[in-house]
Amino acid sequence: MPLFFIFINKNKFLLKNVIIMLNYLKSKWMAFKNIFKDENDINEKSVVGFLAFAVMVIFAVVDLATGYLGKDLVINEFIYDSFLYITLGSFGIAEAGKIFGKK
Repeated sequence: MPLFFIFINKNKFLLKNVIIMLNYLKSKWMAFKNIFKDENDINEKSVVGFLAFAVMVIFAVVDLATGYLGKDLVINEFIYDSFLYITLGSFGIAEAGKIFGKK
């Protein structure tokens, strides 16, 4: 088989994989956009609370790592407290909505 035909067949295979990957990414993007619709099954307050908690955990891990290396991680306390209030507030509002919400 000539090299030209092998090249074309490889490109068809590659193009097919690229199209499959783009369709997969498009479906995931559409799922991400569904978070912001009014009618969805996801509690947005819990998502925000989880993300704020994840930032706090990342901060703690980085602070421990830099402390182990002998350097001081300088983060304004106001920033950490803001993430703390966002986490507590969003989880508190989500739970209050479950308790006092219509069933």
